[in-house]
Amino acid sequence: MKKTPRIFTPIESFKNLVEQMAARGDKVAFRFRAGEEYAALTYGDFADRVMALAAGFEAVGLAGRRVAVIGETSTDWVATYLAVTAGGGVIVPMDKELAVSEIEGFLAGVEAEAIVYSAAFHEKFANARANHPSLKLFIPMSGVESAGNVLSLDDVAEKGKAGLEAGYEMPVRDPESPAVMLFTSGTTGTSKCVLLCERNLMAATNAACGTVNFSADDTTMSVLPLHHTYELTIMLASLTYGMTVSINDSLKHLMKNLSVFKPTGLVLVPLFVTTMYKRIWDEAKKKGKDKLLRRMIKVSNGLRHVGIDLRRKLFADVLAAFGGRLSKIICGGAPLNPEMVRCYDALGIPICEGYGITECSPLIAVTPYYAPKPGSVGPAVSCCEVRIADGQENEHGFDEGEIQVKGDNVMLGYYNNDEENAKAFTEDGWYCTGDIGYLDGDNYIHITGRKKSVIVLENGKNVFPEEIEEYLADIPEIKECVVVGRREEDDTVTLTALVFPNRDLFDRAATDEDIHDMLWAKLLDLNKTLPSFKKIKALEIRDEEFPKTTSMKIRRHLVQ
Repeated sequence: MKKTPRIFTPIESFKNLVEQMAARGDKVAFRFRAGEEYAALTYGDFADRVMALAAGFEAVGLAGRRVAVIGETSTDWVATYLAVTAGGGVIVPMDKELAVSEIEGFLAGVEAEAIVYSAAFHEKFANARANHPSLKLFIPMSGVESAGNVLSLDDVAEKGKAGLEAGYEMPVRDPESPAVMLFTSGTTGTSKCVLLCERNLMAATNAACGTVNFSADDTTMSVLPLHHTYELTIMLASLTYGMTVSINDSLKHLMKNLSVFKPTGLVLVPLFVTTMYKRIWDEAKKKGKDKLLRRMIKVSNGLRHVGIDLRRKLFADVLAAFGGRLSKIICGGAPLNPEMVRCYDALGIPICEGYGITECSPLIAVTPYYAPKPGSVGPAVSCCEVRIADGQENEHGFDEGEIQVKGDNVMLGYYNNDEENAKAFTEDGWYCTGDIGYLDGDNYIHITGRKKSVIVLENGKNVFPEEIEEYLADIPEIKECVVVGRREEDDTVTLTALVFPNRDLFDRAATDEDIHDMLWAKLLDLNKTLPSFKKIKALEIRDEEFPKTTSMKIRRHLVQ
């Protein structure tokens, strides 16, 4: 594929983005399901909503304050994010899958003063409305009328409209001041709060626009949760480009929404790419056409070698399942099976893999669409540079070591956490990703391992094994344990507890199978208290203790 010009106006601030959106007037910004019907929202109307909310937040005393947002992806979720940040405040996006107690704890820790939420959370926040130490105002997006410390988002907007008539203007904020507070995965005790400023988000957004093969004519579909920096930055980039963003309301409706919205491009994590891949082959096999499909791929690949590309015609039936117009996918969060990537490309849907981390807003690198290199995530994007620290020459002749990053996309730091900040940055100011890799002769990044123990699930979720091991340690019958992610043949990750049991607490006649069954029953009880992505899916019993250091710490890297 040839390199083509990236046509967009870089954004200078959140305020500038809102101004650009307003200038697009009647162009459709969002399409979404509304009950059993589908609806649309123009850029002009969306910008008006953002402006009204920004003025409304000032009217109710929240200008410049910390405001949380939680709920399913919606235009009001995005409008809240932009209204708070463009209005000079700090937005705190929350994971809707967390336990309410965790949400309340996190928000108390950062002294958030208000929370905007979808209707499903109203009853869940009943205790918080009465007792939370920092939240003073509860703002439901819909379905709840204003009363007491509850003020509906529509009423905030109405107050804002009066403010706009009185001359309200969005402030010019300090681009280096905190604008977004994001929590890494973990419990209240182990999670870190990442501080991103406007400069960080503008740099990552503009770098995304300048790198990926999208344009204002594209239609994308938002599938991932918006509290992920990955999805949010892609959302900002889509709005910067002036694309139409369709919202997938439910995984149950994914395939139907693809057929309705007909996206030209998608930004996904491996879970969705793998699911769609399985569907292609399951459908082909069900119709008895899987062997024919493989032969057609070989023929198509042969034709491409002589400059003839008939993929859109040859595989029209396959592409129809995804709306018929899908022509590119950006995927990040975990490694993809190279064979699957080649198959997608053979069908006419090239995949560009990216690399990032929340602390880098999150974009670090993307494979160039015009110069892909299998096994690499591409070179560093324009807003940052990458180096390899403490490298040792590998079999390819390149220094392999920790990947470190420096640039405008790198976070301000962790909130109120001097100890972790000291670990995160080198003395000369480079951010330590904890990932191991190397730069080849073209400065393409190749990731070869994880320095950190974090388990990356196929949906991009991060699971810290130490957190779950703390819960397991409370079970008396467990003497030692390590939690690992077993990668299956289909690239899914099974969260597995490796347990060395305290056999003294079991009957002498108990077999390994008996011990397994008794411990599994306790793990099922523990799972009831954990978010879905942290649930243990498998248990393996060990006959001997784990290998340890001289200080009696388990040597995790030796555990298989």
